[in-house]
Amino acid sequence: MLRFTNHHEWLRLDGDIALIGITSYAARAAGTFISAELPKLGTIVKKGERTALLVSVTIAFEVMAPADGEVIEVNTDVIAMPSRVNADPQGNGWLFRLCINDAALLDGLMDEDAYTQFTAAGQRPVS
Repeated sequence: MLRFTNHHEWLRLDGDIALIGITSYAARAAGTFISAELPKLGTIVKKGERTALLVSVTIAFEVMAPADGEVIEVNTDVIAMPSRVNADPQGNGWLFRLCINDAALLDGLMDEDAYTQFTAAGQRPVS
């Protein structure tokens, strides 16, 4: 299941494990990322909290947790080369995996059609 937040994160759920990153739309709008701060393994996050920071020359993009859970994996390739996010934001540019506490909290997230309409309405990423 692929879902999107109104802050331009995506989440791909497999059981209670979510792969999380930022959308292609956000990566294009932000410009080339030059640094990435990702959460540490074992970090407990709450929905809506800042969990990562991607910085380009024009924007500091705060990545918010789309759900409550524990960080169980971090994409160290993105830390080494933040521009991976720009090259493949919804693929190899993923940021971290989260073990979700309550999948019911994901019910408010958008599906792909709703996210497309959201971005068509001009909802740009914020710093």
